[in-house]
Amino acid sequence: MATPDQKYIDFLLESSMLAQARQRAKSYGGQGRMWMHAYAETRPRAVSTVASVWFTAYPGAIVTAEDDSVLKTLGDAKLWQALSSIGVQAIHTGPTKLGGGLKGYEVTPTVDGNFDRSSFVIDPRFGTEEEYQSISRMASAFNAIVIDDVIPSHTGKGADFRLAELAYEDYPGLYHMVEIREEDWPVLPEVPEGRDAVNLPPAIVDILKEKCYIVGQLQRVIFFEPGVKETDWSATPPIEGVDGKIRRWVYLHYFKEGQPSLNWLDPSFAAQQLIIGDALHCLDVMGARGLRLDANGFLGVERRSHENAWSESHPLSIVGNQLLAGTIRKAGGFSFQELNLTVDDIASMSKGGADLSYDFITRPAYHHAVATGDTEFLRLMLRTVHQYGIDPASLIHAMQNHDELTLELVHFWTLHANDTFMFHGQTLPGSILREHIRETMYEKLSGEHAPYNLRFVTNGVACTSASVAAASLGIRELDAMSAEEVEKVKKVHLLMAMFNAFQPGVFALSGWDLVGALPLPEELVADRMGDGDTRWIQRGAYDLVDVDPDAAFSNEGMPRAKALYGSLTSQLNDPDSFASKLKRMLAVRQAYDIASSRQVSIPDVTNPALLLMIHELPAGRGTQITALNFGAEPISENVVLENVSPGPVIDMINEQIEGDLLEDGQLTITLDPYEGLSLRVVSVPSASVDV
Repeated sequence: MATPDQKYIDFLLESSMLAQARQRAKSYGGQGRMWMHAYAETRPRAVSTVASVWFTAYPGAIVTAEDDSVLKTLGDAKLWQALSSIGVQAIHTGPTKLGGGLKGYEVTPTVDGNFDRSSFVIDPRFGTEEEYQSISRMASAFNAIVIDDVIPSHTGKGADFRLAELAYEDYPGLYHMVEIREEDWPVLPEVPEGRDAVNLPPAIVDILKEKCYIVGQLQRVIFFEPGVKETDWSATPPIEGVDGKIRRWVYLHYFKEGQPSLNWLDPSFAAQQLIIGDALHCLDVMGARGLRLDANGFLGVERRSHENAWSESHPLSIVGNQLLAGTIRKAGGFSFQELNLTVDDIASMSKGGADLSYDFITRPAYHHAVATGDTEFLRLMLRTVHQYGIDPASLIHAMQNHDELTLELVHFWTLHANDTFMFHGQTLPGSILREHIRETMYEKLSGEHAPYNLRFVTNGVACTSASVAAASLGIRELDAMSAEEVEKVKKVHLLMAMFNAFQPGVFALSGWDLVGALPLPEELVADRMGDGDTRWIQRGAYDLVDVDPDAAFSNEGMPRAKALYGSLTSQLNDPDSFASKLKRMLAVRQAYDIASSRQVSIPDVTNPALLLMIHELPAGRGTQITALNFGAEPISENVVLENVSPGPVIDMINEQIEGDLLEDGQLTITLDPYEGLSLRVVSVPSASVDV
């Protein structure tokens, strides 16, 4: 084992994100442009005014024309004409910068869909920097914007991690990594041949805590998989550093072994430099207007004497996000957080942090309502949003994304496990309510009832929106669906879309939603699921505008998913298609600016399948009522709307008068199975109502 030569160190420094961030930082000092924007407070409603309907792409699933790149395809005018016609105002590209790591001079592949960032350079698998910049120009031509990604909690095992392993300057301070004294190496397991690290069993983590090396086991193990990841700590083999000393390191990784966690409170402040540098590069070089802060709730970890380490709801995460989000606003951009923690965390981290939050509060709840035909848990979570002082307009109400349908329900697992909640007439501790919801969802959406959906470790279910709808309808064999069953799936899918779109805030949907993608048979992606990551079944390839109708795979090699609805091109020529009906819903949403409305109540109802959301429309345009039937039977129910002025009631989508709201607030809601209505109550004489 030889001391690394200067040529290799120079190679690593040339690729280092930290080195590039430090170099770029010199161009910002003394420049007036960094003082032109307010940055201390979040501006969620300003963001949704700019773009309230987002298309979330997944680069690895994009089908392209022969010899075209993914980024060229995402910047194509034909695609933007289709997206814009539906009402899309932003594209979230997903992570397209290089992920993975280095093994010597060799680039190793990403272990988590480029969420293991290793460079500021665009991954050549997806295209070029110029092609990414062209997406911004094309989006601007259609009055839309581009949203990119930063991952503040970790990197991949690229040049920065390799420099840290070599004990080069202050690079070890980038990560939660600790040098283990040679006399304690016998405590550590050997690293298997061909690997660059080994996961530590809980007992060894406990020993290292006792020896005062590390903070110990965390509050939970994300992506837990027996024999693969049993703790959040891994050990390296012996590595000779730039000083000639041989070391073994133990490092933290909240997620996969190839995603070492950054240390946000090291005296070097190297993590802040790297991540803020990445964010400014996205805004100023790539042309993005907004940034997702992925896994941003895991920036603080702290030792506790007789308990697992304090690793969630830590104040350092709040401070770190305020620094990062404030810098983004200072540079003229905005950010949103994908934070699957307690509602307390989402609320506290939104104060001065990211402008918007992914709606992990109601996402599992609306899936529960679809699966069971019962909206009680969904109403509980909608009211919880208000209980914690969260403006629904600060949430991104989303359909399928690259991740599983999460069933972690962290709110009821950690801080509120012993708090009591009313559900089905019973008072239940949070932990019991959580287990009841999880068991119900696993039974309804996977296993014997729906073998095409797979559990994803302990987190939830790998599925698509269409397969959630199919499972909820009791359809067991996707390949044997009749035309009538496909129409039912489409109707349930549109109901889920309406729930998300007809409330304040941002509405987001994916390419898988637009084409009605079904999960891939697991044997087609078995090679990708070796570490237990079943999410690959839901990431099948799709072709939105028929760039290559005969393609069996994406550029990334993902098998093409079966698409129930077909391409956008074909759907927009059919007024009864999913996309055409969605287009009509989003046109009404835009015309009445529902995204900017204020949610005033979630009324009680008698029929368990009924959900009502009451909103005050901006500019004095009256009261809007989103009424949804999550059940398989028709509904006709008299409801009382408190504090709503009487007047004519208009069906906003079908543009017809439905009757009147009486002086006592009584209104009859009539809905077919899985049907939704958007009603507007206008406080003017019916004769003067313009529908």
